[in-house]
Amino acid sequence: MKRSISSLAIASSLALVLIPYTLQAQEAPVTSPAQAADPQLDAFWQGWRAFAVPVIADGLPDYGVAAMARKKSELATFKARLAAIDRTGTSAAARIDYQLVEAEMNGLDFHLRVLMPWARDPSFYATVFGEESDVPAHEGPSAQPNIDLFAFDWPLSQADDKKLTLLLGAVPKLLAQAKTNLAAGNAHDLFAYGDLAFKEQSNVLDALAKGTLKMRSLGGRKPAVMTGATPALRKAIDGAKKATDDFALWVAAEAPKKTGPSGVGKENYSWYEKHAALNPYDWDAQVLLLQRELDRALASLALEETNNRSLSPIVEISDSAAYRAMAMARTAKFNALLIATGLMPDKAYFRTAIEAQTSSYMPAAKRGFFDHGTALDPLPLLSHSSHWIELARIKYEPHPDPIRHSAPLYNIFADRSEGFATAFEEIVMHAGLYDDSPRSREIVWIMLANRAARGLASLHVQANEMTLAQAGRFHAEWTPRHWSDANSPLVGFEQLLYLRQPGYGPSYILGKLQLDELLALASHEADQAGQPFLLKDGWARIMRAGIIPPALIKAELYSDGGVR
Repeated sequence: MKRSISSLAIASSLALVLIPYTLQAQEAPVTSPAQAADPQLDAFWQGWRAFAVPVIADGLPDYGVAAMARKKSELATFKARLAAIDRTGTSAAARIDYQLVEAEMNGLDFHLRVLMPWARDPSFYATVFGEESDVPAHEGPSAQPNIDLFAFDWPLSQADDKKLTLLLGAVPKLLAQAKTNLAAGNAHDLFAYGDLAFKEQSNVLDALAKGTLKMRSLGGRKPAVMTGATPALRKAIDGAKKATDDFALWVAAEAPKKTGPSGVGKENYSWYEKHAALNPYDWDAQVLLLQRELDRALASLALEETNNRSLSPIVEISDSAAYRAMAMARTAKFNALLIATGLMPDKAYFRTAIEAQTSSYMPAAKRGFFDHGTALDPLPLLSHSSHWIELARIKYEPHPDPIRHSAPLYNIFADRSEGFATAFEEIVMHAGLYDDSPRSREIVWIMLANRAARGLASLHVQANEMTLAQAGRFHAEWTPRHWSDANSPLVGFEQLLYLRQPGYGPSYILGKLQLDELLALASHEADQAGQPFLLKDGWARIMRAGIIPPALIKAELYSDGGVR
Protein backbone atom coordinates (compact mmCIF):
# COMPACT_ATOMS: atom_id res chain seq x y z
CA MET A 1 0.00 0.00 0.00
CA LYS A 2 1.41 3.42 -0.92
CA ARG A 3 1.70 5.82 1.96
CA SER A 4 1.17 8.94 -0.11
CA ILE A 5 -0.12 10.14 -3.44
CA SER A 6 1.37 12.86 -5.55
CA SER A 7 -0.08 16.35 -5.50
CA LEU A 8 -0.14 16.15 -9.31
CA ALA A 9 -2.54 13.21 -9.20
CA ILE A 10 -4.81 15.05 -6.78
CA ALA A 11 -4.72 18.20 -8.87
CA SER A 12 -5.60 16.26 -12.02
CA SER A 13 -8.71 14.91 -10.29
CA LEU A 14 -9.71 18.10 -8.50
CA ALA A 15 -11.59 19.54 -11.44
CA LEU A 16 -13.74 16.42 -11.54
CA VAL A 17 -14.76 16.93 -7.91
CA LEU A 18 -15.96 20.51 -8.15
CA ILE A 19 -19.23 19.62 -9.85
CA PRO A 20 -22.50 21.33 -8.87
CA TYR A 21 -24.48 19.61 -6.15
CA THR A 22 -27.46 19.33 -8.51
CA LEU A 23 -25.76 16.41 -10.27
CA GLN A 24 -27.07 14.02 -7.66
CA ALA A 25 -30.63 14.75 -8.70
CA GLN A 26 -29.68 14.12 -12.34
CA GLU A 27 -28.04 10.75 -11.75
CA ALA A 28 -30.67 8.04 -11.96
CA PRO A 29 -30.44 4.90 -9.85
CA VAL A 30 -29.14 1.85 -11.65
CA THR A 31 -31.97 -0.58 -12.35
CA SER A 32 -30.35 -3.98 -12.69
CA PRO A 33 -32.42 -7.16 -12.46
CA ALA A 34 -32.31 -9.09 -9.20
CA GLN A 35 -29.79 -11.91 -9.26
CA ALA A 36 -30.54 -14.23 -6.38
CA ALA A 37 -27.65 -16.58 -5.68
CA ASP A 38 -30.22 -19.25 -4.77
CA PRO A 39 -33.85 -18.64 -5.89
CA GLN A 40 -35.19 -21.12 -3.32
CA LEU A 41 -33.39 -19.36 -0.48
CA ASP A 42 -34.51 -15.98 -1.82
CA ALA A 43 -38.17 -17.05 -1.75
CA PHE A 44 -37.73 -18.32 1.80
CA TRP A 45 -35.97 -15.09 2.82
CA GLN A 46 -38.87 -12.97 1.58
CA GLY A 47 -41.23 -14.93 3.81
CA TRP A 48 -38.78 -14.66 6.70
CA ARG A 49 -38.55 -10.88 6.38
CA ALA A 50 -42.36 -10.63 6.40
CA PHE A 51 -42.43 -12.74 9.58
CA ALA A 52 -39.66 -10.78 11.32
CA VAL A 53 -41.81 -7.66 11.74
CA PRO A 54 -44.56 -7.65 14.37
CA VAL A 55 -48.25 -7.86 13.55
CA ILE A 56 -49.25 -4.28 12.64
CA ALA A 57 -52.84 -3.01 12.38
CA ASP A 58 -53.53 0.59 11.34
CA GLY A 59 -49.96 1.58 12.13
CA LEU A 60 -50.03 -0.03 15.59
CA PRO A 61 -47.69 -3.00 16.26
CA ASP A 62 -48.38 -5.68 18.84
CA TYR A 63 -45.48 -6.27 21.23
CA GLY A 64 -47.59 -7.79 23.96
CA VAL A 65 -46.64 -10.91 25.90
CA ALA A 66 -48.89 -13.21 23.87
CA ALA A 67 -47.70 -11.81 20.54
CA MET A 68 -44.04 -12.27 21.45
CA ALA A 69 -44.71 -15.80 22.70
CA ARG A 70 -46.23 -16.63 19.31
CA LYS A 71 -43.17 -15.19 17.58
CA LYS A 72 -40.91 -17.40 19.64
CA SER A 73 -42.93 -20.50 18.79
CA GLU A 74 -43.11 -19.69 15.09
CA LEU A 75 -39.40 -18.87 14.90
CA ALA A 76 -38.61 -22.51 15.59
CA THR A 77 -40.61 -23.45 12.49
CA PHE A 78 -38.69 -20.98 10.35
CA LYS A 79 -35.38 -22.33 11.64
CA ALA A 80 -36.43 -25.85 10.73
CA ARG A 81 -37.49 -24.75 7.25
CA LEU A 82 -34.16 -23.03 6.68
CA ALA A 83 -32.24 -26.10 7.81
CA ALA A 84 -34.25 -28.23 5.38
CA ILE A 85 -33.18 -26.23 2.30
CA ASP A 86 -30.94 -28.42 0.17
CA ARG A 87 -27.58 -26.69 -0.26
CA THR A 88 -25.96 -29.43 -2.34
CA GLY A 89 -24.02 -27.93 -5.19
CA THR A 90 -24.90 -24.35 -4.33
CA SER A 91 -22.46 -21.54 -5.09
CA ALA A 92 -20.17 -19.93 -2.54
CA ALA A 93 -22.33 -16.78 -2.72
CA ALA A 94 -25.46 -18.80 -1.94
CA ARG A 95 -23.78 -20.42 1.06
CA ILE A 96 -22.86 -16.97 2.39
CA ASP A 97 -26.45 -15.81 1.88
CA TYR A 98 -27.65 -18.83 3.83
CA GLN A 99 -25.40 -17.92 6.77
CA LEU A 100 -26.62 -14.33 6.64
CA VAL A 101 -30.27 -15.39 6.83
CA GLU A 102 -29.43 -17.80 9.66
CA ALA A 103 -27.66 -14.96 11.51
CA GLU A 104 -30.79 -12.79 11.23
CA MET A 105 -32.85 -15.60 12.74
CA ASN A 106 -30.37 -15.85 15.59
CA GLY A 107 -30.75 -12.10 16.03
CA LEU A 108 -34.49 -12.47 16.54
CA ASP A 109 -33.85 -15.45 18.82
CA PHE A 110 -31.58 -13.24 20.95
CA HIS A 111 -34.20 -10.49 21.07
CA LEU A 112 -36.90 -12.93 22.15
CA ARG A 113 -34.81 -14.74 24.80
CA VAL A 114 -32.44 -12.09 26.16
CA LEU A 115 -32.67 -8.50 24.95
CA MET A 116 -36.48 -8.20 24.95
CA PRO A 117 -36.40 -4.45 24.26
CA TRP A 118 -40.20 -4.22 24.17
CA ALA A 119 -40.28 -5.33 27.83
CA ARG A 120 -37.00 -3.82 29.15
CA ASP A 121 -36.09 -0.74 27.16
CA PRO A 122 -38.32 2.37 27.09
CA SER A 123 -36.25 3.92 24.25
CA PHE A 124 -37.44 1.08 22.02
CA TYR A 125 -40.75 2.92 21.66
CA ALA A 126 -39.25 6.12 20.24
CA THR A 127 -40.29 5.70 16.62
CA VAL A 128 -40.36 9.20 15.08
CA PHE A 129 -37.09 10.06 13.34
CA GLY A 130 -36.24 13.41 11.80
CA GLU A 131 -32.75 12.44 10.63
CA GLU A 132 -31.53 9.60 8.46
CA SER A 133 -28.93 7.41 10.11
CA ASP A 134 -25.54 7.26 8.41
CA VAL A 135 -25.69 3.46 8.53
CA PRO A 136 -28.06 1.25 6.49
CA ALA A 137 -30.74 1.07 9.20
CA HIS A 138 -31.56 2.71 12.52
CA GLU A 139 -28.94 2.32 15.24
CA GLY A 140 -30.27 0.14 18.02
CA PRO A 141 -33.61 -1.64 18.32
CA SER A 142 -36.81 0.32 17.72
CA ALA A 143 -40.48 -0.60 17.44
CA GLN A 144 -41.96 -1.03 13.99
CA PRO A 145 -43.08 0.74 11.95
CA ASN A 146 -40.42 3.45 12.10
CA ILE A 147 -41.79 6.88 11.16
CA ASP A 148 -38.95 8.23 9.03
CA LEU A 149 -39.88 11.84 8.31
CA PHE A 150 -36.79 12.29 6.15
CA ALA A 151 -38.02 9.57 3.78
CA PHE A 152 -41.09 11.58 2.71
CA ASP A 153 -41.13 14.07 -0.14
CA TRP A 154 -42.10 17.50 1.18
CA PRO A 155 -44.58 19.14 0.85
CA LEU A 156 -46.58 15.95 1.15
CA SER A 157 -48.77 14.44 -1.50
CA GLN A 158 -52.32 13.54 -0.50
CA ALA A 159 -51.34 9.90 -0.20
CA ASP A 160 -48.33 10.66 2.02
CA ASP A 161 -50.36 13.08 4.14
CA LYS A 162 -52.82 10.27 4.77
CA LYS A 163 -50.05 7.75 5.46
CA LEU A 164 -48.24 10.01 7.93
CA THR A 165 -51.53 10.85 9.65
CA LEU A 166 -52.14 7.13 10.18
CA LEU A 167 -48.64 6.48 11.51
CA LEU A 168 -48.52 9.44 13.88
CA GLY A 169 -52.08 8.76 14.97
CA ALA A 170 -50.93 5.37 16.27
CA VAL A 171 -48.18 6.84 18.49
CA PRO A 172 -50.44 7.50 21.52
CA LYS A 173 -51.77 3.94 21.33
CA LEU A 174 -48.24 2.54 21.02
CA LEU A 175 -47.02 4.44 24.06
CA ALA A 176 -50.06 3.34 26.06
CA GLN A 177 -49.23 -0.26 25.12
CA ALA A 178 -45.60 0.37 26.06
CA LYS A 179 -46.52 1.20 29.66
CA THR A 180 -48.13 -2.24 29.96
CA ASN A 181 -45.32 -4.07 28.17
CA LEU A 182 -42.63 -2.40 30.29
CA ALA A 183 -44.38 -2.85 33.63
CA ALA A 184 -42.36 -5.93 34.57
CA GLY A 185 -39.07 -4.53 33.28
CA ASN A 186 -36.42 -3.87 35.94
CA ALA A 187 -33.35 -2.65 34.00
CA HIS A 188 -32.32 0.43 35.97
CA ASP A 189 -30.04 2.23 33.52
CA LEU A 190 -32.36 1.64 30.58
CA PHE A 191 -35.07 3.45 32.54
CA ALA A 192 -32.80 6.06 34.16
CA TYR A 193 -31.77 7.32 30.72
CA GLY A 194 -34.92 6.24 28.92
CA ASP A 195 -36.66 9.61 28.80
CA LEU A 196 -33.94 11.18 26.64
CA ALA A 197 -35.19 9.71 23.37
CA PHE A 198 -38.68 11.04 24.03
CA LYS A 199 -37.46 14.54 24.78
CA GLU A 200 -35.77 14.41 21.39
CA GLN A 201 -38.90 12.97 19.74
CA SER A 202 -40.95 15.76 21.31
CA ASN A 203 -38.57 18.36 19.86
CA VAL A 204 -38.86 16.78 16.41
CA LEU A 205 -42.65 16.78 16.54
CA ASP A 206 -42.72 20.34 17.81
CA ALA A 207 -40.48 21.52 14.95
CA LEU A 208 -42.58 19.55 12.47
CA ALA A 209 -45.76 21.25 13.68
CA LYS A 210 -44.12 24.67 13.40
CA GLY A 211 -42.68 23.97 9.97
CA THR A 212 -39.11 24.52 11.18
CA LEU A 213 -37.85 20.92 11.05
CA LYS A 214 -34.64 20.48 9.04
CA MET A 215 -33.88 16.84 8.33
CA ARG A 216 -30.52 15.28 7.54
CA SER A 217 -30.57 12.74 4.73
CA LEU A 218 -28.42 11.47 1.89
CA GLY A 219 -29.10 14.68 -0.02
CA GLY A 220 -28.08 16.93 2.86
CA ARG A 221 -30.40 19.03 5.02
CA LYS A 222 -33.95 19.49 3.78
CA PRO A 223 -36.96 21.17 5.38
CA ALA A 224 -40.21 19.40 6.26
CA VAL A 225 -42.48 21.81 4.41
CA MET A 226 -45.94 21.77 6.01
CA THR A 227 -47.64 23.72 3.25
CA GLY A 228 -50.99 22.11 2.52
CA ALA A 229 -50.91 19.78 5.53
CA THR A 230 -54.42 18.59 6.38
CA PRO A 231 -56.10 19.35 9.71
CA ALA A 232 -56.08 15.59 10.37
CA LEU A 233 -52.30 15.47 10.07
CA ARG A 234 -51.82 18.49 12.31
CA LYS A 235 -54.09 16.88 14.90
CA ALA A 236 -52.09 13.65 14.70
CA ILE A 237 -48.81 15.55 15.22
CA ASP A 238 -50.25 17.30 18.27
CA GLY A 239 -51.57 14.04 19.70
CA ALA A 240 -48.24 12.27 19.15
CA LYS A 241 -46.36 15.09 20.89
CA LYS A 242 -48.66 15.11 23.91
CA ALA A 243 -48.36 11.34 24.26
CA THR A 244 -44.58 11.58 23.88
CA ASP A 245 -44.29 14.20 26.61
CA ASP A 246 -46.50 12.16 28.90
CA PHE A 247 -44.44 9.02 28.27
CA ALA A 248 -41.18 10.82 29.05
CA LEU A 249 -42.61 11.85 32.42
CA TRP A 250 -43.83 8.31 33.06
CA VAL A 251 -40.39 6.82 32.33
CA ALA A 252 -38.70 9.34 34.64
CA ALA A 253 -41.17 8.51 37.40
CA GLU A 254 -40.68 4.76 36.97
CA ALA A 255 -36.87 4.88 36.87
CA PRO A 256 -36.29 5.05 40.67
CA LYS A 257 -38.36 1.88 41.08
CA LYS A 258 -36.12 -0.11 38.74
CA THR A 259 -33.18 -1.73 40.50
CA GLY A 260 -31.99 -4.55 38.25
CA PRO A 261 -28.99 -4.84 35.89
CA SER A 262 -29.26 -3.57 32.32
CA GLY A 263 -26.39 -5.43 30.62
CA VAL A 264 -26.98 -8.84 29.06
CA GLY A 265 -23.99 -10.46 30.78
CA LYS A 266 -20.80 -11.91 29.30
CA GLU A 267 -22.24 -15.27 28.24
CA ASN A 268 -25.24 -13.81 26.44
CA TYR A 269 -23.09 -11.09 24.88
CA SER A 270 -20.65 -13.67 23.48
CA TRP A 271 -23.54 -15.74 22.14
CA TYR A 272 -24.96 -12.78 20.24
CA GLU A 273 -21.57 -11.86 18.79
CA LYS A 274 -20.86 -15.44 17.64
CA HIS A 275 -24.26 -16.44 16.31
CA ALA A 276 -25.91 -13.19 15.17
CA ALA A 277 -23.20 -10.58 14.56
CA LEU A 278 -20.87 -13.37 13.33
CA ASN A 279 -18.00 -11.69 15.10
CA PRO A 280 -15.13 -14.13 15.78
CA TYR A 281 -14.28 -12.63 19.19
CA ASP A 282 -16.05 -13.31 22.50
CA TRP A 283 -16.37 -10.80 25.35
CA ASP A 284 -12.94 -11.53 26.83
CA ALA A 285 -11.17 -11.28 23.48
CA GLN A 286 -12.95 -8.04 22.68
CA VAL A 287 -11.79 -6.48 25.96
CA LEU A 288 -8.22 -7.44 25.10
CA LEU A 289 -8.44 -6.12 21.52
CA LEU A 290 -10.06 -2.81 22.44
CA GLN A 291 -7.55 -2.22 25.22
CA ARG A 292 -4.76 -2.94 22.74
CA GLU A 293 -6.23 -0.50 20.22
CA LEU A 294 -6.67 2.17 22.89
CA ASP A 295 -3.02 1.75 23.85
CA ARG A 296 -1.94 1.90 20.19
CA ALA A 297 -3.96 5.06 19.56
CA LEU A 298 -2.56 6.84 22.61
CA ALA A 299 1.01 5.76 21.87
CA SER A 300 0.67 6.75 18.21
CA LEU A 301 -0.68 10.15 19.23
CA ALA A 302 2.30 10.72 21.52
CA LEU A 303 4.73 9.74 18.75
CA GLU A 304 2.88 11.90 16.22
CA GLU A 305 3.08 14.88 18.58
CA THR A 306 6.80 14.23 19.01
CA ASN A 307 7.31 14.10 15.26
CA ASN A 308 5.39 17.38 14.88
CA ARG A 309 7.14 19.12 17.77
CA SER A 310 8.71 21.80 15.56
CA LEU A 311 5.48 22.56 13.69
CA SER A 312 3.09 25.33 14.59
CA PRO A 313 -0.37 24.33 15.84
CA ILE A 314 -3.21 24.38 13.34
CA VAL A 315 -4.68 27.88 13.31
CA GLU A 316 -8.40 27.73 13.97
CA ILE A 317 -10.60 29.67 11.55
CA SER A 318 -13.33 31.37 13.56
CA ASP A 319 -15.05 33.26 10.74
CA SER A 320 -17.96 31.07 9.58
CA ALA A 321 -17.71 32.03 5.89
CA ALA A 322 -13.94 31.53 5.80
CA TYR A 323 -14.29 28.23 7.65
CA ARG A 324 -16.89 27.00 5.18
CA ALA A 325 -14.67 27.90 2.23
CA MET A 326 -11.80 25.98 3.85
CA ALA A 327 -14.05 22.99 4.54
CA MET A 328 -15.31 22.87 0.95
CA ALA A 329 -11.73 22.95 -0.34
CA ARG A 330 -10.79 20.10 2.03
CA THR A 331 -13.82 18.10 0.84
CA ALA A 332 -12.68 18.58 -2.75
CA LYS A 333 -9.21 17.36 -1.78
CA PHE A 334 -10.73 14.31 -0.05
CA ASN A 335 -12.84 13.35 -3.06
CA ALA A 336 -9.89 13.83 -5.40
CA LEU A 337 -7.75 11.49 -3.32
CA LEU A 338 -10.42 8.80 -3.35
CA ILE A 339 -10.56 8.94 -7.14
CA ALA A 340 -6.79 9.05 -7.57
CA THR A 341 -6.19 6.07 -5.27
CA GLY A 342 -9.03 4.07 -6.79
CA LEU A 343 -10.85 3.84 -3.46
CA MET A 344 -13.89 5.22 -5.32
CA PRO A 345 -14.68 5.31 -9.03
CA ASP A 346 -15.18 8.71 -10.57
CA LYS A 347 -18.96 8.95 -10.15
CA ALA A 348 -21.09 11.95 -9.30
CA TYR A 349 -23.21 10.19 -6.69
CA PHE A 350 -20.29 9.59 -4.35
CA ARG A 351 -18.92 13.12 -4.72
CA THR A 352 -22.23 14.77 -3.97
CA ALA A 353 -22.90 12.42 -1.04
CA ILE A 354 -19.66 13.56 0.58
CA GLU A 355 -20.12 17.22 -0.34
CA ALA A 356 -23.43 17.17 1.57
CA GLN A 357 -21.51 16.23 4.74
CA THR A 358 -19.08 19.17 4.59
CA SER A 359 -18.72 20.76 8.03
CA SER A 360 -19.80 24.24 9.02
CA TYR A 361 -18.24 26.35 11.77
CA MET A 362 -19.23 25.46 15.32
CA PRO A 363 -18.67 28.07 18.07
CA ALA A 364 -16.43 26.86 20.89
CA ALA A 365 -19.19 27.06 23.52
CA LYS A 366 -21.37 24.58 21.59
CA ARG A 367 -18.76 21.99 20.69
CA GLY A 368 -19.01 18.30 21.43
CA PHE A 369 -16.22 15.78 20.97
CA PHE A 370 -16.17 15.68 17.17
CA ASP A 371 -16.53 19.45 16.87
CA HIS A 372 -13.14 19.98 18.54
CA GLY A 373 -11.46 18.08 15.73
CA THR A 374 -13.47 19.56 12.86
CA ALA A 375 -12.72 23.07 14.15
CA LEU A 376 -9.09 22.37 13.26
CA ASP A 377 -9.54 20.14 10.22
CA PRO A 378 -12.86 18.70 8.97
CA LEU A 379 -11.19 15.83 7.09
CA PRO A 380 -10.75 13.25 9.89
CA LEU A 381 -14.50 13.20 10.58
CA LEU A 382 -15.33 13.51 6.88
CA SER A 383 -13.30 10.34 6.35
CA HIS A 384 -15.68 8.51 8.67
CA SER A 385 -18.53 9.93 6.58
CA SER A 386 -17.65 7.34 3.94
CA HIS A 387 -20.85 5.94 5.45
CA TRP A 388 -22.73 8.25 3.08
CA ILE A 389 -20.91 6.82 0.09
CA GLU A 390 -22.30 3.46 1.15
CA LEU A 391 -25.83 4.83 1.36
CA ALA A 392 -25.44 6.46 -2.04
CA ARG A 393 -24.19 3.20 -3.48
CA ILE A 394 -27.22 1.38 -2.06
CA LYS A 395 -29.46 3.92 -3.81
CA TYR A 396 -27.65 4.24 -7.13
CA GLU A 397 -25.87 0.89 -7.52
CA PRO A 398 -27.61 -1.59 -5.24
CA HIS A 399 -26.23 -5.08 -4.79
CA PRO A 400 -27.91 -7.34 -7.37
CA ASP A 401 -28.52 -10.09 -4.81
CA PRO A 402 -31.84 -9.25 -3.06
CA ILE A 403 -30.65 -10.77 0.23
CA ARG A 404 -27.63 -8.44 0.26
CA HIS A 405 -29.51 -5.43 -1.08
CA SER A 406 -31.37 -4.93 2.19
CA ALA A 407 -29.64 -3.96 5.42
CA PRO A 408 -29.15 -6.95 7.73
CA LEU A 409 -31.64 -6.97 10.60
CA TYR A 410 -30.84 -6.48 14.29
CA ASN A 411 -27.84 -4.19 13.63
CA ILE A 412 -25.84 -7.11 12.23
CA PHE A 413 -24.34 -4.54 9.86
CA ALA A 414 -22.41 -2.80 12.67
CA ASP A 415 -18.98 -4.44 12.27
CA ARG A 416 -19.12 -3.90 8.51
CA SER A 417 -20.52 -0.36 8.48
CA GLU A 418 -19.06 1.25 11.58
CA GLY A 419 -15.83 -0.73 11.50
CA PHE A 420 -15.03 -0.02 7.87
CA ALA A 421 -15.83 3.70 8.29
CA THR A 422 -13.44 3.82 11.25
CA ALA A 423 -10.77 2.00 9.26
CA PHE A 424 -11.22 4.49 6.44
CA GLU A 425 -9.94 7.25 8.72
CA GLU A 426 -6.55 5.56 8.87
CA ILE A 427 -6.58 4.30 5.28
CA VAL A 428 -6.83 7.77 3.78
CA MET A 429 -4.33 9.10 6.33
CA HIS A 430 -1.76 6.55 5.21
CA ALA A 431 -2.67 7.29 1.59
CA GLY A 432 -1.40 10.83 2.05
CA LEU A 433 -4.47 12.88 2.91
CA TYR A 434 -2.54 14.93 5.47
CA ASP A 435 0.76 15.38 3.67
CA ASP A 436 0.01 19.12 3.65
CA SER A 437 -1.15 19.15 7.29
CA PRO A 438 0.82 16.70 9.48
CA ARG A 439 -0.85 17.87 12.69
CA SER A 440 -4.19 16.66 11.33
CA ARG A 441 -2.87 13.12 11.84
CA GLU A 442 -3.04 13.79 15.58
CA ILE A 443 -6.82 14.22 15.26
CA VAL A 444 -7.11 10.78 13.65
CA TRP A 445 -5.40 9.16 16.63
CA ILE A 446 -7.55 11.10 19.10
CA MET A 447 -10.70 9.90 17.33
CA LEU A 448 -9.45 6.31 17.39
CA ALA A 449 -8.68 6.54 21.10
CA ASN A 450 -12.18 7.88 21.73
CA ARG A 451 -13.80 5.02 19.80
CA ALA A 452 -11.69 2.43 21.64
CA ALA A 453 -12.36 3.95 25.07
CA ARG A 454 -16.11 4.19 24.62
CA GLY A 455 -16.31 0.66 23.19
CA LEU A 456 -14.24 -0.74 26.04
CA ALA A 457 -16.50 0.98 28.57
CA SER A 458 -19.57 -0.46 26.85
CA LEU A 459 -18.21 -3.99 27.22
CA HIS A 460 -18.01 -3.54 30.99
CA VAL A 461 -21.55 -2.13 30.99
CA GLN A 462 -22.82 -5.24 29.17
CA ALA A 463 -21.05 -7.38 31.77
CA ASN A 464 -22.75 -5.34 34.52
CA GLU A 465 -19.34 -4.27 35.80
CA MET A 466 -20.00 -0.57 35.14
CA THR A 467 -23.04 1.65 35.26
CA LEU A 468 -23.70 4.04 32.40
CA ALA A 469 -22.46 6.92 34.54
CA GLN A 470 -19.19 5.11 35.23
CA ALA A 471 -18.85 4.23 31.55
CA GLY A 472 -19.28 7.86 30.60
CA ARG A 473 -16.50 8.89 32.97
CA PHE A 474 -14.15 6.20 31.63
CA HIS A 475 -15.07 7.16 28.07
CA ALA A 476 -14.20 10.83 28.76
CA GLU A 477 -11.09 10.20 30.87
CA TRP A 478 -9.36 8.14 28.18
CA THR A 479 -10.20 10.52 25.34
CA PRO A 480 -7.15 12.79 24.90
CA ARG A 481 -7.07 16.57 25.38
CA HIS A 482 -10.29 16.63 27.44
CA TRP A 483 -12.29 16.75 24.21
CA SER A 484 -14.92 14.43 25.65
CA ASP A 485 -17.23 15.46 28.52
CA ALA A 486 -18.82 12.71 30.59
CA ASN A 487 -21.84 14.94 31.19
CA SER A 488 -22.38 15.86 27.55
CA PRO A 489 -25.48 14.74 25.61
CA LEU A 490 -23.21 12.97 23.09
CA VAL A 491 -21.52 10.71 25.65
CA GLY A 492 -24.88 9.94 27.25
CA PHE A 493 -26.41 9.09 23.85
CA GLU A 494 -23.50 6.90 22.78
CA GLN A 495 -23.25 4.86 25.97
CA LEU A 496 -27.02 4.37 26.11
CA LEU A 497 -27.04 3.17 22.49
CA TYR A 498 -24.22 0.71 23.18
CA LEU A 499 -26.13 -0.63 26.17
CA ARG A 500 -29.34 -0.96 24.16
CA GLN A 501 -27.57 -2.74 21.29
CA PRO A 502 -24.92 -5.23 22.40
CA GLY A 503 -21.85 -5.18 20.19
CA TYR A 504 -22.42 -1.75 18.70
CA GLY A 505 -19.86 0.15 20.78
CA PRO A 506 -16.98 -2.27 20.10
CA SER A 507 -17.97 -2.64 16.40
CA TYR A 508 -16.04 0.48 15.38
CA ILE A 509 -12.79 -1.15 16.46
CA LEU A 510 -13.58 -4.81 15.81
CA GLY A 511 -14.86 -4.16 12.30
CA LYS A 512 -11.75 -2.09 11.61
CA LEU A 513 -9.50 -4.94 12.80
CA GLN A 514 -11.34 -7.39 10.56
CA LEU A 515 -10.84 -5.08 7.57
CA ASP A 516 -7.14 -4.90 8.47
CA GLU A 517 -7.12 -8.69 8.20
CA LEU A 518 -8.86 -8.66 4.81
CA LEU A 519 -6.33 -6.18 3.44
CA ALA A 520 -3.49 -8.20 4.93
CA LEU A 521 -4.75 -11.36 3.26
CA ALA A 522 -5.13 -9.57 -0.08
CA SER A 523 -1.61 -8.15 0.20
CA HIS A 524 -0.17 -11.54 1.14
CA GLU A 525 -2.00 -13.19 -1.76
CA ALA A 526 -0.49 -10.70 -4.21
CA ASP A 527 2.96 -11.14 -2.67
CA GLN A 528 2.80 -14.93 -3.00
CA ALA A 529 1.82 -14.54 -6.64
CA GLY A 530 4.75 -12.21 -7.24
CA GLN A 531 2.41 -9.33 -8.03
CA PRO A 532 2.24 -5.82 -6.57
CA PHE A 533 -0.66 -5.17 -4.22
CA LEU A 534 -3.06 -2.63 -5.74
CA LEU A 535 -5.26 -1.04 -3.11
CA LYS A 536 -8.00 -0.15 -5.58
CA ASP A 537 -8.37 -3.79 -6.67
CA GLY A 538 -8.31 -5.20 -3.14
CA TRP A 539 -10.75 -2.58 -1.93
CA ALA A 540 -13.18 -3.13 -4.83
CA ARG A 541 -13.14 -6.88 -4.23
CA ILE A 542 -14.05 -6.41 -0.57
CA MET A 543 -16.77 -3.87 -1.36
CA ARG A 544 -18.41 -6.12 -3.96
CA ALA A 545 -19.42 -8.54 -1.21
CA GLY A 546 -21.95 -6.01 0.08
CA ILE A 547 -22.86 -4.93 3.59
CA ILE A 548 -22.48 -8.26 5.34
CA PRO A 549 -20.43 -9.22 8.41
CA PRO A 550 -16.67 -9.12 7.67
CA ALA A 551 -16.37 -12.79 8.64
CA LEU A 552 -18.66 -13.65 5.72
CA ILE A 553 -16.64 -11.48 3.36
CA LYS A 554 -13.52 -13.37 4.43
CA ALA A 555 -15.26 -16.73 3.92
CA GLU A 556 -16.48 -15.70 0.46
CA LEU A 557 -13.12 -14.37 -0.74
CA TYR A 558 -10.97 -17.16 0.65
CA SER A 559 -12.13 -20.75 0.22
CA ASP A 560 -9.84 -21.84 3.06
CA GLY A 561 -11.28 -19.12 5.30
CA GLY A 562 -8.01 -17.23 5.12
CA VAL A 563 -6.39 -19.73 7.48
CA ARG A 564 -2.75 -18.88 8.18
